[in-house]
Amino acid sequence: MQPIDETVYLSSIFDKRRSTFDDVVVPIGDEAQPEPGSSVSYDTTDPTSRTYFGLSGAYVFFNERLFSARLPPCLITLQRKNRAYGYFAGDRFGARDGTEIIDEIALNPSFFAECSVEDTLSTLVHEMAHLQQKHFGAPPRRGYHNREWAGMMRAVGLIPSTSGEPGGKETGQRVSHYIEPGGRFAQVCAELVDLRGDTVPYVELGSELERETRERKAASKTKYTCPACGANAWAKPEIALDCGACKRPMDVAPANGTSG
Repeated sequence: MQPIDETVYLSSIFDKRRSTFDDVVVPIGDEAQPEPGSSVSYDTTDPTSRTYFGLSGAYVFFNERLFSARLPPCLITLQRKNRAYGYFAGDRFGARDGTEIIDEIALNPSFFAECSVEDTLSTLVHEMAHLQQKHFGAPPRRGYHNREWAGMMRAVGLIPSTSGEPGGKETGQRVSHYIEPGGRFAQVCAELVDLRGDTVPYVELGSELERETRERKAASKTKYTCPACGANAWAKPEIALDCGACKRPMDVAPANGTSG
């Protein structure tokens, strides 16, 4: 089997003839030294390569199908950020020689096990909408989700919601989303999963005791956020809280809210 380089892999991710990672191999021994100017092939039996190939390929796929291939490349990372499925950070990294500045999209692997592949990939697209707004819109203050961003989300088939469910507010400091049934994202994601079933190949393992402890903590303490000033408070679920400074009702901050 001939090795396939990264550029070829990402540009041909839609090709069903390359439907598994078995097509991507790295030469062994002397053949592993690439010629000057050639692309590098990756061994995707390696967990790190396999994970980031999957996410990079998904980014290219969604960029083509949902964003008209307008989005620039970014650095995708895995970061454990408390109570967040992911985040976007503009201009987070730069080349050592100063020739390039790139954005970061981070996904939280702590949630991979409890989320479906579709939900995990919807977080990637959620952050891609932030990236789109940064480059082609008017981003608000850090962490805030405004109406322009909400419109970009709806355009790709994700419905903004502070609760992560129908009926939640579409704007605010911490806004999650839900997938529009039969919408653009749902259709495109189903196609990607059909082509690349191992887009998110690994999930974090934990003991039953750890899961029960997390569930008890989540059930006993809920975070609330003021939609006006962003102040936070913690209380038992289903308690009505008002912000002491703004005198406005506080919203529940969903566990899958993003802050980038």
